[in-house]
Amino acid sequence: QVQLVESGGGVVRPGGSLTLSCEFFGTRFSEHGMTWYRQYSTSRPMVARISAAGNPSYADAVKGRFTLSRDNAKSTTYLQMDNLKPEDSGLYFCNVRITDTDYWGQGTQIIVSS
Repeated sequence: QVQLVESGGGVVRPGGSLTLSCEFFGTRFSEHGMTWYRQYSTSRPMVARISAAGNPSYADAVKGRFTLSRDNAKSTTYLQMDNLKPEDSGLYFCNVRITDTDYWGQGTQIIVSS
């Protein structure tokens, strides 16, 4: 049984920062890559991913502004979002794929608005 719980969303002005967290409830967190996605009306593209070894990768739209990290002791990933833009607004989901099964959190909403 795996459960993911996101937190940290909110309202922020353009240029501001937020940190999203995704806590993993299950076993062997350190063995899994973790991914953040953003929900659009008809798609859910990847925002950032971090491998089990701790190597992050990012969508082009967020490179240089977002930083994804993990704390294996806390079974948590952190998505640091800087220089936020209105187009970053949306519902963000955390995901882990374990033996071909995708697990998702409930999502956390961010609104970037002046």
